[in-house]
Amino acid sequence: MPKKQRTFLCCLGDYRPPEIVVGSPDSSRPIILQPIDPSLPMPSEEELDIKFAELVDELDLTSHHREAMFSLPPEKKWQIYCTKKREQDDPSSRNWPDYYIERINAMVMLLFPRDEDEIAVRTQQVDSLKTALRTQPMSFVIRFIELDGLNCLLSFLKEMDYETEQSSIHTSVIGCIKALMNNSQGRANVLAHPDSISIIAQSMSTENIKTKIAVVEILGAVCLVPGGHRKVLDAMQHYQKHACERTRFQTVVNDLDRSTGVYKEEVNLKTAIMSFINASINYGPGQEHLEFRVHLRYEFLMLGIQPVLDKLRTHGNSTLDRHLDFFELLRSEDDKEVAKRFGKVHVDTKSASSMFDAIKKKVSHTAAFPHFLSLLEHSLLLPLDLGSCPQHWRLFDRIVQQIVLQNENDEDPDIHEININVKEIVQMLATEDEIMTAKEKAEILEKENQEMADLLSRKDKQLEDAIMNKGNGAPVLLTNGSSTTAVPPPPPPAAPGGPPAPPPPGPPPPPGSVLKAPGAPPPPGPATLVQLRKKNIPKPSAPLKSFNWAKLPENKLASTVWTEIDEEKVYRLIDLEEFEQIFSAYQRQEDSNEDLKIISKKRELSVIDGRRAQNCTILLSKLKMGNSEIVRALRNMDDRDDIPQDLCEQMLKYVPMPEEKAMLDEHGHELDQMARADRYLYEMSRIVHYEERLKALCFKKKFVERVTDVKLKTNSVNKASKEIYRSKRLKKLLEIILAFGNFMNRGQRGNAVGFKVTSLNKIADTKSSSDSGVTLLHYLMETCERKFSDVLKIHSDLEHVREAAKVNMTELEKDLHILRIGFKDLEKELEFHRSRPRDAGDKFLHVVSEFIKTVALNLSEVEDAFQDMKQWYERACKLFGEDAKAMQPEEFFGIFDQFLVAAAEAKMDNDNYKKKQEEEKRKAKAEIERRKKLEKDRNKKAGKEDKEQSKIVPKQQQQQQQQQKNGNVVNRIDNKEKNPGEFDDLISALRAGDVFGEEMSKKRTKRNGIGSGNKATSRERTGFRK
Repeated sequence: MPKKQRTFLCCLGDYRPPEIVVGSPDSSRPIILQPIDPSLPMPSEEELDIKFAELVDELDLTSHHREAMFSLPPEKKWQIYCTKKREQDDPSSRNWPDYYIERINAMVMLLFPRDEDEIAVRTQQVDSLKTALRTQPMSFVIRFIELDGLNCLLSFLKEMDYETEQSSIHTSVIGCIKALMNNSQGRANVLAHPDSISIIAQSMSTENIKTKIAVVEILGAVCLVPGGHRKVLDAMQHYQKHACERTRFQTVVNDLDRSTGVYKEEVNLKTAIMSFINASINYGPGQEHLEFRVHLRYEFLMLGIQPVLDKLRTHGNSTLDRHLDFFELLRSEDDKEVAKRFGKVHVDTKSASSMFDAIKKKVSHTAAFPHFLSLLEHSLLLPLDLGSCPQHWRLFDRIVQQIVLQNENDEDPDIHEININVKEIVQMLATEDEIMTAKEKAEILEKENQEMADLLSRKDKQLEDAIMNKGNGAPVLLTNGSSTTAVPPPPPPAAPGGPPAPPPPGPPPPPGSVLKAPGAPPPPGPATLVQLRKKNIPKPSAPLKSFNWAKLPENKLASTVWTEIDEEKVYRLIDLEEFEQIFSAYQRQEDSNEDLKIISKKRELSVIDGRRAQNCTILLSKLKMGNSEIVRALRNMDDRDDIPQDLCEQMLKYVPMPEEKAMLDEHGHELDQMARADRYLYEMSRIVHYEERLKALCFKKKFVERVTDVKLKTNSVNKASKEIYRSKRLKKLLEIILAFGNFMNRGQRGNAVGFKVTSLNKIADTKSSSDSGVTLLHYLMETCERKFSDVLKIHSDLEHVREAAKVNMTELEKDLHILRIGFKDLEKELEFHRSRPRDAGDKFLHVVSEFIKTVALNLSEVEDAFQDMKQWYERACKLFGEDAKAMQPEEFFGIFDQFLVAAAEAKMDNDNYKKKQEEEKRKAKAEIERRKKLEKDRNKKAGKEDKEQSKIVPKQQQQQQQQQKNGNVVNRIDNKEKNPGEFDDLISALRAGDVFGEEMSKKRTKRNGIGSGNKATSRERTGFRK
């Protein structure tokens, strides 16, 4: 009865139904329906449910909003149905997209208004479209797309003037695109448009902070949508040209650094930019490919983002800090992954020498090493005038980037100015190598075939000659290699009755052999000598280069091939003048002939090896000193420091060798005609004990550096040993760890009296059974903070441990041995110079006499310090049950250094977790207060029926559903579910950092353990949970 009465009153107009709000009032998509009186009789409840279900499907609501709609009373369902149907049946109303498209097209043609009221009117019209795209049924969005509404909005963005760009109208247009993307079909339409994201990115040039935030949030959210990441990179490349940037992302980093003067706006903008940077680096190809993440992150680092990030920490905003933490966490993990590929703990990417050493160590002794050297050598030849030729290095950089980034499918995840197909080129090079190998094999086989054919031809000719000579009665010549034997013809037949014919004579002796008298006994074997005939060798008209052969002794010539060789025939066949020109000891150098006049050629004499002479000449060009100046510097022991230390060591490689001295002495009278390197070696060979003097000079130049290095290393180990030996805090910490271990372990592993120091870095391997992010190390730090606070000051006790961890005892002893040997050689050379007459102007004796006193004093101090260090190091090792001989200082102290670093990080994690807990409690308390106030205000304004309606979907349930929605928003986008509001949810989750939460959890879990052995790792943990 009450229902009928209310319906009757409603028809008479006495009853005013309340305003209907579909969804929560603070939702991103509320639907406000103005109350009207139904003009048609309400159908049966079953028919009403069917019609109402069709309407709800058209509205494309979220699941919890659908439940709220279906839970309404029948009267309100009928009221909503009639309202929406009336709007849909009236094409002239503002609920049709035609009206809005027409208005926006008209705005494009109009000039920017100077009147504030007119600006507000236009902004309100665009805002009405934004509201309609969010609240109207799906049919509205579909018709908007069919009428080319997206191109209407994009045309407005492309053609607007500067004033419009800075106004609120621009902000509202971006809001319309955002609202369109909040719908599944609208988002698909935007992403399918070839230039939509690029045109949206153009709006980053505005000075309107709200517009800029909206644009950056859209770009960041598109990075998370399938296929959207590449569109964003395309858009940034487009914006680089649009804004005339030197490089892309320049505006992004500049906006991140600049101050707006308004704290809230500034924090919101910087949070949006950081979320965009994190999304662009870690989503799309960055989800799987380390190379892409390092590449894109380096692009931001090259723009100077690191000091900007450090400055952002001062804002003290938890959401912004969360994005900063995620950036640093992923960067640290990627750096470790890169270093792991080179078998290192860390590669300093800020140091060119560190990166070079890592690459060199990796490719040494591999097939890639020659190509690596070629790359370096050609890099030396690239233009160094960066002012006129900067693009050469840029091209080099771009090509290497593509080689690194292109995957097996020839896909390049980034946008490049130059496009090359790396896989195709690599295959071409591989094919070329195979062809070259095949050609070399074919040439070898062809050569062998030709040699075999020549051999057969010679054999055939010999056989023919033998047959012909046999027929003519001449001796048959049989050739074997280089020896030829003459066989006499057979004797003629004897006359009848006459004496028999004499036997034929034997073969003639080989040339140069000793003729023996008949019946004489043969000479003994070892003493057999070959009678040498006098050779008539032509004499060259000028000195020739030497042929470095080893002459065969005369007593070994017998029965060798050399007894059968006569080289005098060769002299008659070769052109000796040409030979002299080619192998003359003088080098001909032609001067420039600018006036086309032939100038007489200067001849230089060179008797040393060509490669050695070339390298020696290069060294002399670096010295930039004449030979007389070098001699003077050596005699004065370089009192003016004219010879750099590194070149002094290089000079030791070009000390004249005995055979070089002999050849140079032969041509000493031709000193003016000698090449530069020959003249240098000749003049250096004139200095008495040149090599010893040069070694003494090198030792003198490098002594201070070597002694200082040895002292620093020795002192570091000495101080660290004393600190570890004397630290009471360390002993207390070990006592706590021993208590934990015995309490946890049972059986043979338990009841321990002590443990090895290597066990310190295994503490973090023990994880909590309730929270895998918490390790025993976190609990240890928490316990020390609550019960043993003084132990946390252990870092002040062990200040020199880190430096000592870098010392290798073997290398240190080697450096000390070099000092000892150098000192002995110096004493020996000093005695030599004292025992001989002193040359005028030679300061060796005076300089070295004074220097050796300094060496003796410093060496004595270093020896004493080294012995003291060894004693303290042995004490420290013995204190912890370790063998000093079996464990190097870098290993021993490295264990403590690694533990201290991990302990400090664990304490930081605990502190961060506590701050986070306090912040969450504060926010929860503030949220409760806000909701109470909101509920109180709403209860005052709303009537009794509105209060009942507000209880349909409890606030707590809405909050839980909202949290679940934010947690799964990325998955829903990936699966392309047609849930409205998902793009807004994605932006909200991106802004708050929720989309990175799972990734951060994975990385932190991965970094929880410190690991064992000597692997020094740095970890970030989730903190200790009480």
